[in-house]
Parts: sequence; structure tokens; C-alpha cells
Amino acid sequence: MNDEHHLRTEVDGSIAIIRINRPKVLNALNLELMTDLADLMERYDKDDAIVVILLAGGERAWAAGADIGDMATASTQDMRERDQFKQWERIKRISKPIVAAVSGFALGGGCELMMHCDIIVCSETAKIGQPEINIGVIPGAGGTQRLTRAIGKAMAMDVVLSGRFLSAAEAMQHGLVSRVVPREHWYAEALQVAKKLATMPPVALRSAKASVLNAHEAHLSDGLVEERRLFTDLFDTDDQKEGMAAFMEKRRPSFTGR
Repeated sequence: MNDEHHLRTEVDGSIAIIRINRPKVLNALNLELMTDLADLMERYDKDDAIVVILLAGGERAWAAGADIGDMATASTQDMRERDQFKQWERIKRISKPIVAAVSGFALGGGCELMMHCDIIVCSETAKIGQPEINIGVIPGAGGTQRLTRAIGKAMAMDVVLSGRFLSAAEAMQHGLVSRVVPREHWYAEALQVAKKLATMPPVALRSAKASVLNAHEAHLSDGLVEERRLFTDLFDTDDQKEGMAAFMEKRRPSFTGR
């Protein structure tokens, strides 16, 4: 296995396997990791020997959100200049099927990354949500848009406004994930799905993925632009600074509405 610090990679036949590897911070996603992940996926997308990409986290966490310390003190202008969502757009453009092996926490950016994948195999232990409201912001990488399209307005409002987590069973019930399996089988099942896809005609796989996404994401781009504007603007609020500071200091935030 090739170890690229926060990402570990290997190739199994025509399957490219990428594992998020930041266990000490529950696989929190920072800009460096997302840039490297987009680089890897683009490399595999151009490699004719690769048919499918398998993206996995750890048993305790797929990815428990963005790395708050990476942006806690940023301003709106800082967030605009760093243009972190460019990496998410690169992942969105990957033409080959992406299978997600999800266990444990899939929160915030982790939930958004999960929703960028095409077939989501989920452990029964998974906890899925968009808790950004607790730190003074909103989802910014598709959380308000893709989640609403997947589970409907009522459930999306509940999850996004209250910050509550969905269980794996709830996520399956509402169409957010593809399969739920016992915790001991979450990775093996995802690998079996990837192996099945790897036997399919590669050009047809890419065409099928593109066609389904076209049906699902019509007019999504406009919603994403507005979501990102709202997300970035919140970095000029006191509540964002307080929410992220409280998170890092492991205390309850005190919001003022400014």
C-alpha cells in the first residue's frame, strides 16, 4: 500500500482504493487533504487501467467534518481567496464510479464528501449529519443542496437547522445511502460492490453515471453558488468566530446573533 500521509492508496486489479488516514482527528478534512484527494482521483480518472474508485475512511469515522482549526479565524475575504471549494468541484467532475465505504461519523464536510460518491455502502454504526449550525455557519460544499435532493425538504430542514445526526437506518430509509450492513462487513461489502462494477463495461459505466447525475442535479449549480456565498459571508460574523473557538476549546458556544 502506498502511504501518502493523510491518504493511503493501493490498486486492486482495476480498482483504485483511497483511504482517508487522519485517525487522531477523526479524518477531519482540511484543504491540503482535499487538494491531494482531488489530485489522486483525477489521476485515476485518466488511467485506462482503473475502472472504479473505492473511497474509505476508518471504522470509527469516515470523516467527522472539516478541520475547524484550518479556518476558525478566517474572514469572508480569506475564504473567498482560498477558494477551497475548487477541490470539491474537481471531485464532482470525476467520470468513473466512486464507491464509498462509510463507517462511524460522516458529519459536515464528511457527509458532503459522502454525497459526492455514487454508491454508498454504510455500516450500521454510521452517524450522518450536517452540524455546521452549531459552530455558526452552514454547510458549504453541497450540504444544503444535495441533502435536500436526497432526503427531501422536511428531513433536510431538520438535519441542517437542528444539527441532529441520522442513524444508518434513517439514512437508508430516506434514500441517502445505498446499502447498510453489519459493522464487521462495511469495508468488505464496499469492496465487493467495487469488484462487481469493475466487471462492467467501463464506457457504459461512465455514461450511466453521467446520465443519473444529470437527472439528479438539474439546476444544482445555481443552488451551490448561493450556498457558497452564504457560507463564506458567515466568516465575517462574531458567531462564526465564537462557534469555532468554542469547538476547539471544547466548551459550549455563546452566540450573540452578530
